[in-house]
Amino acid sequence: MVPVLGSKFTFTRIKYRSGDWDTDQRMPANMLNSLLEYTTIPIATQEKVVELHGNDLFLYPFSYLSGHKLVQFDSGEAANFKKYVENGGFVFVDDCNHDIDGLFAKSFESQMGRLFGNDALKKIPNNHEIYSSFFKFEKGPPNTGFELNGWGDDLIHDYLKAIEINGRMAVLYSNKDYGCEWDYDFRNKRFLAEDNTKFGVNIIVYAMG
Repeated sequence: MVPVLGSKFTFTRIKYRSGDWDTDQRMPANMLNSLLEYTTIPIATQEKVVELHGNDLFLYPFSYLSGHKLVQFDSGEAANFKKYVENGGFVFVDDCNHDIDGLFAKSFESQMGRLFGNDALKKIPNNHEIYSSFFKFEKGPPNTGFELNGWGDDLIHDYLKAIEINGRMAVLYSNKDYGCEWDYDFRNKRFLAEDNTKFGVNIIVYAMG
């Protein structure tokens, strides 16, 4: 099993050699603020970046992977990704292109097919536990303001996908671009009619449960 390092939740970002892994740079701090605001989960106050081919990944039970471009793991990265999720790790993957036909989506889904089988990545039902793990989302995944902005596929994606291992969600995959939706200074949250980071809290609470 992937251990919990100390007793504090750490927002861990995966750095991979292809593509652009360092997107949405204000988002982790925003999510940590939301955990502090809504939950009693102890947090480490700084994001941690770990290289996919290295061993530090296995110190953290939750990780985040995103990008716009090609996802093409080398042999070491592929082996580590597979080992990580098969041993209890959770990866939240977010396509910054919000596009089911974009380069990130096609290449990432291809990677998952090679690692876990072509049918491993499945749509999850909108009554899945992740939609009620903390806040209640009765209609499934909340929409983002980026899905109909003309840059992606101009679709509202009414589902998320996941890979389950031994009955446990190990990889959660989104085409909704939550990373960009939550990429703002947390102090600006007070200007929103509704805090749009609440679903991120659900993801983390579910992953750590």
